[in-house]
Amino acid sequence: MKRKRTERIVFENVEVLDAGAKGVSVAKAPDGKVIFIPNVVPGDVIDIQTVKKRKAYYEGIAINIHSYSKNRIEPVCQHFGACGGCKWQNMSYEQQLFYKNQEVQNNLKRIGKIELPEFEPILGSEKTLFYRNKMEFSFSNARWLTPEEIASGDEIGKENALGFHIPKMWDKILDIQKCHLQQDPSNAIRNEIRAFANANNLSFFNPREQEGLLRTLMIRTSSIGEIMVMIQFFHDHKQERELLLDHLAAQFPEITSLQYVINGKANDTIYDQDVVLYKGRDYILEEMEGLKFSINAKSFYQTNSDQAYELYKITRDYAELTGNELVFDLYTGTGTIAQFVSKKAKKVVGVEAVPEAIADAKINAERNGITNCDFFVGDMKNVFNDEFIATHGHPDVIITDPPRDGMHKDVVDMLLKVAPQRIVYVSCNSATQARDLALLDANYKVTKVRPVDMFPQTHHVENVVQLELK
Repeated sequence: MKRKRTERIVFENVEVLDAGAKGVSVAKAPDGKVIFIPNVVPGDVIDIQTVKKRKAYYEGIAINIHSYSKNRIEPVCQHFGACGGCKWQNMSYEQQLFYKNQEVQNNLKRIGKIELPEFEPILGSEKTLFYRNKMEFSFSNARWLTPEEIASGDEIGKENALGFHIPKMWDKILDIQKCHLQQDPSNAIRNEIRAFANANNLSFFNPREQEGLLRTLMIRTSSIGEIMVMIQFFHDHKQERELLLDHLAAQFPEITSLQYVINGKANDTIYDQDVVLYKGRDYILEEMEGLKFSINAKSFYQTNSDQAYELYKITRDYAELTGNELVFDLYTGTGTIAQFVSKKAKKVVGVEAVPEAIADAKINAERNGITNCDFFVGDMKNVFNDEFIATHGHPDVIITDPPRDGMHKDVVDMLLKVAPQRIVYVSCNSATQARDLALLDANYKVTKVRPVDMFPQTHHVENVVQLELK
């Protein structure tokens, strides 16, 4: 059966009106439908060719720009446009902050439909480039060709790639020469691995055929200069593996932790895999206000270390601790927020579903000499119940930092039942946060709101909300 070809329509001289969800911009078609367009900036006047037509909207691409927005800037990265990572790199940082702040306000007002205080100003990131402490790259035996390369007519062979997935394409990898998201020696390490693998005929992965040796690369760095490198191999080929890892250790003696995974399954997630230490130690250290946190290959840690510190300071300020409070830290991860607020609390109880994260939290607390933090493993909706309160006490303050999906309704119901005097809600998704705030509105009033930009050049934004018992 032949697939029906999408009818391509061209709209001319259309002004880009707004920045929408997922980093794309928004315009209006003459028929009133919304058009979503990537790689343009609100204020641009463009010609648009549609690539998808839906009942309520179009998806399109800019095929000509008549005039540029005053907020448009030149992207610094040679891969901008093909790589989907930094969708807003062509927009001034001040304007990025404006749209992030607007998204949080819109979500809290439209979805939450609750009474809100005046927002505190969004906290921008001092570093707008080279701010990430964790990057993951994929190998491919056939690199993605950009439209410019295809149009050039040059003969291009089947070349290996080490870089990022093309947006919405699980098996297409763009070869990355220089990424502006992680500090050196991240680029040098990645480029050396690619060059050495090519020179020594180490095979790159083919995701469709499920064949090839080199699968993924993860690089983690810390603000105190420690570096973790982990390579994921599809096959257990000892000689080739050690050839690469020995070369890497010799070329980059500053690597603190060199590790690998043998993963022959269909997907490349490592959480159900054994991570093997090859050289150094199996973790790196991050430091914040004199507290040291160990980060292993599977640890969750905020990916912008400097801005995480700012986020945690706002969280601690919103908790308004005097030293006498029992604090619950829900979705505690490796216990960073719990330990960060512990010196201003009587006791902190952290809960997290991932056993390895809780093991890290306990090790970190011991390393930091913190004795007033207890950590427990369990799915929040099952653990956070009457029995838990009876065992650990009635909290005065609850800090919650759930995943993107927000809190399970049972957790929200329990918060309403427990009724601590204050809740501090940290979120990476203001839409699900707004949904939860609407449910909490029965007993709580939102008293403070402050968005925090953790990810410059992208549409992502964190938000911190303080709630007080009515």
